[in-house]
Amino acid sequence: MTVKRTRVSSTVAYDAVAHERLRSRGGVVCWHVGAWQPPTDVYENDDGVVVRVEVAGMHSEDFSISLAGSRLIVAGTRVDPAPKRTYHQMEIRFGEFHAEVHLPWPVEPEDVAASYADGFLEVHLPRPGAQRVPVVGAEREED
Repeated sequence: MTVKRTRVSSTVAYDAVAHERLRSRGGVVCWHVGAWQPPTDVYENDDGVVVRVEVAGMHSEDFSISLAGSRLIVAGTRVDPAPKRTYHQMEIRFGEFHAEVHLPWPVEPEDVAASYADGFLEVHLPRPGAQRVPVVGAEREED
């Protein structure tokens, strides 16, 4: 299996010009909005596009995954379970997150598969099937 690397844009500030430039070239665009940005990989394989989000400490019911045409939206809230008096170091992020991935093709929602295991949410978006083009009968030239 060959894996095609796809250029991904991940920024808090939305850049409409860069977004459209990437989409016009058939690229996959991903950006994050919210209190924190979980690390997100977007890659293409033989079957389609895989979006892999690293979000440890959550449950599958903590996620909201929606699809609108060629736009996948993954959102959720990671809650800090234990009260703290004073932080000496704070690197683990909590709160709301929202990641959007724009795909180069539309995907049917019933074809999307998602799973959450070992702190990773994986969403599999299949490549569209080949479309059949009807061939109209052509007259053969006689030699």
